[in-house]
Amino acid sequence: MKRVRFRDSAGNVRGGRWTVENGEELVTAAAGPYGRISFGDEKFAPDDVEILSPCEPTKIVCVGLNYADHAAEQDADVPDRPMLFLKPPNTVTSHNKELTLPANKARIDYEAELAVVIGERCKGVSADEAMDRVSGFTCLNDLSNRDDQEVERNWVRGKAFDDAAPIGPLVSTPEHVPEDATIECRVNGEVKQQSSRDQFIFSVPELIEEITTYMTLEPGDVISTGTPAGVGPLADGDEVEVEIEGVGTLRNTVHIP
Repeated sequence: MKRVRFRDSAGNVRGGRWTVENGEELVTAAAGPYGRISFGDEKFAPDDVEILSPCEPTKIVCVGLNYADHAAEQDADVPDRPMLFLKPPNTVTSHNKELTLPANKARIDYEAELAVVIGERCKGVSADEAMDRVSGFTCLNDLSNRDDQEVERNWVRGKAFDDAAPIGPLVSTPEHVPEDATIECRVNGEVKQQSSRDQFIFSVPELIEEITTYMTLEPGDVISTGTPAGVGPLADGDEVEVEIEGVGTLRNTVHIP
């Protein structure tokens, strides 16, 4: 199943399924955990509703250097345990939204990532049981302000600014996302990053086990699993897309004041 949250023309926040019928993508309203209001199986074209972030995380736990090729391009050693940092809820924005990024920065980079959405409250989960706690997968763009990231220890300015975590457009349940799902980033239609989920240094179950050793994950929380090689800067007016096999395409435009 592919689940979506959206706001209809009357301003109601609703949940439903993202489906394809006769080659046409549709949003079908339905009762469920991602919407507060449902009026039956009404169907909408995605462009006719406002697509919201598919979950409302209390936190995003991000993983650094989870691809060997990205570690190499950063001139960094491959870590012996997952490198973790946090993004707070203010960073979350959604599909098709314009991203207003910090002004007067030399470099703000895109980073295409597979994101894991947690389905139930969990702590101390073993890798063998980890996937039982997963609601599904979505796309995330881990936007990074390199100017400040390079000179601060905890990356608050570098990673936690408003609009720094576009998520979406939907959550796909695990059976829809292959173990070797492709991950691609395009800027203005040009492919900048291209890899696959099977290139992770640390798998999704390993990440969940490590993270829940230290903290409780809540329903809707997100683990962003790291980015492959090819990261690079965005400019005012760019269109950036993150596409993951089995999920779809997260699309945003960039505004830099």
